[in-house]
Amino acid sequence: MSNIANEVIACGEAARAGSRGLAGAADDAINEALRAMAALLAERAPAVLRANAADVAAGEQAGLGRGLVDRLKLDDARMTDMAGQIGRLADAPFPPAQVPVRDLPGGLRLAERRVPVGVIGANYEARPNVTVDVASQLLKSRNAGVLRTGGAALGSATTLFDEVITPALERAGLDARALNLVRSADREAATELVRHPGLIPLVILRGSGETTRNLAADAARHGVRTLAHADGGGVLYLDRAADPALAAQLITDSLDRLGVCNRLNLLLIHDEAWPRLLPVAQTALEKAGVTASLPPHDHPLGHEWALDTGHEATVTVAPAAGPAQAARTANDETSGLAAAVVTADAGAAAQFLAAYAGTGAFWNASTRLLDGFKLRGVPETGINVDHVPGPRGPVTFHDLCLRQYVVTPGT
Repeated sequence: MSNIANEVIACGEAARAGSRGLAGAADDAINEALRAMAALLAERAPAVLRANAADVAAGEQAGLGRGLVDRLKLDDARMTDMAGQIGRLADAPFPPAQVPVRDLPGGLRLAERRVPVGVIGANYEARPNVTVDVASQLLKSRNAGVLRTGGAALGSATTLFDEVITPALERAGLDARALNLVRSADREAATELVRHPGLIPLVILRGSGETTRNLAADAARHGVRTLAHADGGGVLYLDRAADPALAAQLITDSLDRLGVCNRLNLLLIHDEAWPRLLPVAQTALEKAGVTASLPPHDHPLGHEWALDTGHEATVTVAPAAGPAQAARTANDETSGLAAAVVTADAGAAAQFLAAYAGTGAFWNASTRLLDGFKLRGVPETGINVDHVPGPRGPVTFHDLCLRQYVVTPGT
């Protein structure tokens, strides 16, 4: 067994040991740790930002693209946002640990209980904020964890663990072994994370592309369940009844960051409105510093520009025969992350929303809203785009539990 495999297993064993106390921890202790995490993000910001600056410099030197550097970079504003979100999470109420379902024959009562998973793994892209997002969600759900980030962000993640996450657990009197970081940039660590179902039965897989899909397949072969998000890209459809000013504003709002998964990636325009709305779209894209990829295309309509180094500032633009056809294009050509329709016609909006099968559907709103904090007021562990029963869209602490049925005598 390799040293990296041993490190992952050691992290899993430490997390399992720490999970025992975490499962029974008082609500106040969990929230105290979260508030300490928020406070430490402010107190230790200089150390975190120094480590992050080193990561960014190394990433730029290694040729990371514009979108990936945007994901990697922290600054004072992002640190403040991270602390604010963790503070909000501490204030969020816990869901009931047990809820009654119904009375059963023989004077029995049925209840449904929430049970922590125990140890949850997380493999995610080189985004330092995700280290805090995932750690905080696991803590709020009373699950221990083993986290592994992309090598470009390992310095930032290590500092966040050493200066923020571990001290926060200790301040609250919780077992610091509950949350662990795999401190290796080697990709073997990601593979090992999905190969130990008895130790780490569930792994959150974030990131885009073939690597994440391969990890999900490997996890399935080893009996590890995953919440996976391999592909992103938002779709915006401009209907023939779209208000031009609103269309331009939503294009702008959807491109405030080019490295995130819910940014505008594919812009569809009703073919009857193409001559009128295409110039509106082109002007908005040009103001945002983004190039329009117009037909005929030499790439798939759903090509994810955020991951195309050197071409991140690109949006695919194509005609659509109407709202239902636009929704089908979004279903067939993209990951099904999020799609929006811009129209003043309620009937057209209803057709689009009924036909779209993705995780987030929006009418006269930006797909950038498909985010745990923006939608639900708490950070997320990732966005699940699976087309099977289970948590879908932004996954938060509410979703990280097992269901247990409990039958007791009635009183």
